[in-house]
Amino acid sequence: MRRQLPLVVALTAAATIVFGCASPGSSTAPTTAGGTTGPTTAAEATVIPGGLLDKIKKAGKIVVSTDPAYPPQSEQVNGVFQGFDIDVATEVAKRLGVTVEWQTPEWTAITAGSWGGRWDMSVGSMTITPDRAKVLDFSPPYYYTPAQMAASTHSGVTTIDGLTGKTVCAGEGTTYYQWLTGTLDFGPGGKPAPPPAGITATTLPSDRDCAVQWQQGRFDFDGWLSSITTVEGAIKDGLPLVKVGDPVYLEPLAIAVDKSGPNDADFIAWLKPTIEAMRADGTLKAFSQKWFKADFTTSTQ
Repeated sequence: MRRQLPLVVALTAAATIVFGCASPGSSTAPTTAGGTTGPTTAAEATVIPGGLLDKIKKAGKIVVSTDPAYPPQSEQVNGVFQGFDIDVATEVAKRLGVTVEWQTPEWTAITAGSWGGRWDMSVGSMTITPDRAKVLDFSPPYYYTPAQMAASTHSGVTTIDGLTGKTVCAGEGTTYYQWLTGTLDFGPGGKPAPPPAGITATTLPSDRDCAVQWQQGRFDFDGWLSSITTVEGAIKDGLPLVKVGDPVYLEPLAIAVDKSGPNDADFIAWLKPTIEAMRADGTLKAFSQKWFKADFTTSTQ
């Protein structure tokens, strides 16, 4: 379940369009064994007329959905977006030679697909799962985070076994909720170990809402499951919780694109080597160290 999931993109009826010089942030993807260097600049990309890449280039911007309250991955502070996912999305736009416009829809609307052209891609730490892959196309994982259990200091729970028979909170539509209910599946990556017996799952609109509710005096649930980066960020911010046990699984997180939108084969074909180039040249690692103080950009941790 730790390995990268495959992504195959077929290009048909494509025409090559040259958009001029590559942006200053462009880089060249590494050559893979038996293959050739993939396109990582707009000038090199093969564009499908009317496709997603064509749409983005003509607009001169890429519309990105993200979470305004999910630090350190993403948050909006005094009207400005910041965080790991924000840096990743901004770098993708830079290498494409366009600007970013942010949208902040509910997470369940993003994972459901059928975006109706309201945004072009999601850079929101989305785990690749078979159900999501039915409606969304994915980049290679740009990082891998451990899923970490936590408990409120009010509960007195200090071990995962201590959550047996308790209620645990997770964000709506998240893989954390799926794991708590025993339904999480990474497809070819397999299934993680099951949760402790007797746990009851509950949800709030966003992951961090669980910890915020403890801060506000709500204690009808004792546990919380989220990314270790989000849990540690909440502890750093003084929210009343403690980490409980070791991480329960590692999840592959990727950029997502709506299958029901404009033909995305050209964009995915450009995005895949771009993400690998950002990994190879150290860009992703630098962002990870900046926001998480650790390198989460490989599947071996």
